[in-house]
Amino acid sequence: MRSFSRRLAAILLASSFACAPALARPLHGIVSHVTDGDTLWVRPPAGAPVQVRIQGLDAPEICQPFGTQARDALARRLLHRPVRVDIRTRDMYHRSIAGVSLEGQDVGAWLVAGGFAWASRYRGRNGPYAREEAQARQARAGLWAASAVEPRQFRKRHGSCKPG
Repeated sequence: MRSFSRRLAAILLASSFACAPALARPLHGIVSHVTDGDTLWVRPPAGAPVQVRIQGLDAPEICQPFGTQARDALARRLLHRPVRVDIRTRDMYHRSIAGVSLEGQDVGAWLVAGGFAWASRYRGRNGPYAREEAQARQARAGLWAASAVEPRQFRKRHGSCKPG
């Protein structure tokens, strides 16, 4: 049993490395839909649209306070515009987790600096947008103007916004 587990782990590890170069290539396309404050759909020149979750931040759930404002701000900024998507991995919902840029500007940094999202933290360490979050908090920008609840805590208390 232990030998089988090791072989399976080796196969999975090898297959993840085989997929890595495909994930590392940038994707260019037009934003066709914005689902919420951190998820959008990008249509490449050829192929089906790709669902993208912006890495390094967490926007309010759509049904929680400031959720629609975050989605609307992202839509005003990106909808029907060309973006670059640097896919880093995929999540359990099969979304591409990626950095997104518009005309060379990091969209994640823009969202957090505007007070539309929290900077992610990794294992107790600050994520890439900690400085932008600190500045937004100090300026009481966007969700920092009220007593906002982090999406993770909101989901624990109220569950998912999605019906069913």
